[in-house]
Amino acid sequence: MSPILVRPVREQLEHDRIIRQLQAKFRRKYEAGINPGAEQNSPVSGAGPAPMFPDVVLLSPDRGHKLQGVIEVETGESVNHLEALAEWAHFSKARAPFHLYVPAGMVDVARRLCEDNHIYVSEIWSYHAVGDQVRFTMVFRNKEAPPAPVRVKAAPHPVTPHVAEPRTATARSGGSRAAASRASAPPKRKSVPRAAKAKQGKPTVKRKSK
Repeated sequence: MSPILVRPVREQLEHDRIIRQLQAKFRRKYEAGINPGAEQNSPVSGAGPAPMFPDVVLLSPDRGHKLQGVIEVETGESVNHLEALAEWAHFSKARAPFHLYVPAGMVDVARRLCEDNHIYVSEIWSYHAVGDQVRFTMVFRNKEAPPAPVRVKAAPHPVTPHVAEPRTATARSGGSRAAASRASAPPKRKSVPRAAKAKQGKPTVKRKSK
């Protein structure tokens, strides 16, 4: 449901009928959730903190339920500048293809609104009633790649450089004193074996021959 537009009752009923028909169409391939009228059954996470509630939400049928597509259905009164800024601009940032469905006579207006407001839309479909059924026709498919979502990176943790602890003055002075004492000490005398000392101390006596 448009947050800024109150549709006439008959137009709102037609709008919700198209939503249910799209749900039946995509149910064969996706898990299709709808938000008709003022209901908020299938939320979608957007760029802001508040969830969004597009008309049709397409999810993968597996256990992950990954978002596969977002569909918004507009009527003749809701294809305008305010609606484009209030809803289309946010749906285009849902990290899934955004498809816009508008009445057949409002296709050019919808394309111009998307171009003027830099709104990326994957596909634009037109619809018109044929009896009790509604026929859909794809009139535009975007060939450009969707803009990459902006991600805020966390600031890296500062790295504290390792600094070696300086030697204390006491240790330096102690080492200097030890080196000085070793330099001033007299040289050590070489030790002489006892046998050599005894040999050096006894005089040699020559015996007389008879």
